[in-house]
Amino acid sequence: MTNTSLTPKITLLIPAFQEEQALPATIANIAALDPQPDEILLVDGGSTDTTIALAKAAGFRAIVAPEKGRGPQINHGVAQAKGDYVLVLHADSLLPTDAITHVCATLADKKIALASFCPIIRGTKLRWFTTAHNFIKTWYPIVTHPRLFFKGVRLLFGDHAMFFRRGDYLAVGGIPAEATIMEEADLCIRLAQRGKVKLTLKPVITSDRRIAEWGALKANYLYLKIGIMWTFGARERLKDIYPDIR
Repeated sequence: MTNTSLTPKITLLIPAFQEEQALPATIANIAALDPQPDEILLVDGGSTDTTIALAKAAGFRAIVAPEKGRGPQINHGVAQAKGDYVLVLHADSLLPTDAITHVCATLADKKIALASFCPIIRGTKLRWFTTAHNFIKTWYPIVTHPRLFFKGVRLLFGDHAMFFRRGDYLAVGGIPAEATIMEEADLCIRLAQRGKVKLTLKPVITSDRRIAEWGALKANYLYLKIGIMWTFGARERLKDIYPDIR
């Protein structure tokens, strides 16, 4: 896609599956963004509820990925996106009203290939411990890729609301096909070939629904276990210990 304007176009990409409960709040949040993204693209993984209907009613472009899974859905969405920049938002996350301005300002630095917001985990209450744990997890490269870590690379995750240049994403091949859990972490390592990976301090609010379902102790134990397994290469078993709660 050739952008004839000096201002990059932005696609807000939402990978979704069975999200009829979370999506109304996300739709209202997106409607309040100022400025608005140039495209809002929901990529569905085969929902049987009203996810697609809600997205279309809100004026989103809604497509179905050929394969279920956040990685394949994001890959398919980026391939179909019309924007120069892509912001990936989970259906249970809420952006600050100036999110689009923040994306443009951050990616104006050509040295940055991938960046994200800073997640705040909350539901009926703020989950301070899990929020802090989320921040600590970004330091995993100190073990897995120390050379990249000391160049500033951090691991970012889906609830961070990651954003990047579409061209860079396509150039590195996107998310690896075999990545089913922590797929965004694998993307960080790939995009580090193109430039810096940065966690910004602009907040994004992410639902605590897993913590509410499992309890804080179990949820954080699983987050830690999955991170350690990913770090030491036991990736084929990750999906078995991280069940879908929808």
